Amino acid sequence: MHENFFHKLKIYYEDTDSGGVVYYANYLKYLERARTEALFSIGFSNKIVQDQFNSLIIVKSCNIEYKKSAHLEDELTVRSFVKSITKTSFFMNQIISREKEIITEAQIHLVFVSNEGKPVKIPDEIYLKFKPYFCDTIKT
Repeated sequence: MHENFFHKLKIYYEDTDSGGVVYYANYLKYLERARTEALFSIGFSNKIVQDQFNSLIIVKSCNIEYKKSAHLEDELTVRSFVKSITKTSFFMNQIISREKEIITEAQIHLVFVSNEGKPVKIPDEIYLKFKPYFCDTIKT
């Protein structure tokens, strides 16, 4: 069984429209924050990836499904795990829930690129730290 990253967040007034409903684009911010925290939890950061490995982790694509709305002062949890991986990229599934109710699901395709924007191999140090979070599907 694979491991999961969990990130908790609270909905503030600034996240909502006049009706107290979270604006749809803000979910992308929550997903990004959860991925950043996942990277921190294994001992890395986007700055470390750039400085030590001359690489960036960029979003190539995002497929998101909004199931329910989040509202002002809701407390949410973002669950993230690596669904599949190649030499240069990986798919991360992310699920935003309120208590046990799933409100948003997303699949994010992330690619390691050089500072010049060319795909590069995921550094072994990062790959090995992420390995416990991989689902069963690993592509070569």
